[in-house]
Parts: sequence; C-alpha cells; structure tokens
Amino acid sequence: MSETKRPALSRHTLIETALRLVDQVGLDGLTVRRLATELGVKSPALYWHIRTKQELLDAMADTIILAAGMGPPREGQSWQDWLTRRAHAYRASLLAHRDGARLVANAAGLSPATIRLFDEELTALVGCGFTPILALRTIGSCTSYINGFVLREQAERPESADEPSQRLSAVAALLERGTDATLLLAIREGGSSLGDEAFDHGLRTLIDGTAAALQRSSAP
Repeated sequence: MSETKRPALSRHTLIETALRLVDQVGLDGLTVRRLATELGVKSPALYWHIRTKQELLDAMADTIILAAGMGPPREGQSWQDWLTRRAHAYRASLLAHRDGARLVANAAGLSPATIRLFDEELTALVGCGFTPILALRTIGSCTSYINGFVLREQAERPESADEPSQRLSAVAALLERGTDATLLLAIREGGSSLGDEAFDHGLRTLIDGTAAALQRSSAP
C-alpha cells in the first residue's frame, strides 16, 4: 500500500482491513504479519490497538453481528416477524464475508455495545409474554441454527468430476427401491439441505416451536 493511500492506523481501520483480507485469503490465511503488511506497518504497531489476535477476531465477529442490525422489534411488529427479519439479516451478514460464520462461532467475547443490544432484545421478548429464560433460549437457538446453516454454506467442498446425474445414479444403486427411493424422490422435487428454501423451512420450524412453547408457558 503506498504512503499516499495508507489510511491512518486505528482500531476501526485494523478491523475493516482484516475483514477485507479474510475475504481475499480466508480465515486460515489471516495472520498478524499479513495484516501489518497490508497496512504498510510493522507487526508491533498493531498491538497499540489490538492486544492479541483473538481480540482482533472477536472485534471482527462483533462487527459482523452489529452489521445485521440488532435491536428490539419495530413499533407494531410481531415477535414472529421480528425474529424472521432478524434471522435473514444475520444470515446475510455472515454470508457477506468469507468464513463469516466461523469467525462468529469461534468468538470468545462480544463488545459491551452488542451485549446491551442483546439485553434490549430479550427485554422486548419478555414484553411479548416470554419468560426471561424462554427469550434467551429462543434467540440462542435461532443463532445456533443460523451459524450452523451458514457454516455448511461456506464450507469448502472438493470438486467432483461426476455429473449430478451420475451422482444420483450412484445413490440410487445403494437403495433397494433405486430411483423410486424416497430420498431420490425428494431430491427430484427440489429437496436440498441448503439454499433459501431450506433455510426458511428450518426457521419457520423454530418459530412455530417457539410459539407452542410460549403458549405452554402462559397456560394456567
């Protein structure tokens, strides 16, 4: 990076540059030395702003989470619609960066600002009739689902030389009913464990289950 274009070194600059570097080389390729080189400085200069690499990774994860737009439901918005919007925004934020789900899943801690926003979300759910523990478990379950789903979406898979039809034929050969097996019928109908439709199905299942749990908790 040239002297004329080098940004002023700050914590914000470190985090934003590290996220751009991860997009280029992946999480495994991110090192403090590589980040320093990208910024045009020596590695010790970074430690004025970030004490350890884990602190850097935590700050990157925090930035991804906040980019999804945390906070309580909008005025008049049902908790179901809010949770759906929150889940889609969170997934999009994870997908916006290479290895975004790995970054967040391995975070050791979050910033005070993120923790305060999380508490506001829990308080809003309590206002909708949730108990504090049900509110915590609801958001926790959704977060774990989204993290796991995106981890699979972002996993690097080895290239296969076989055509999709060849792979299906190989699966059919393993099953007693062959091409009429339930698994093959589901695949032909567009069944997949990944993609938008699969994500929405899992999310609806979580929300419907939460509604049932909320009804049970409020029953006399």
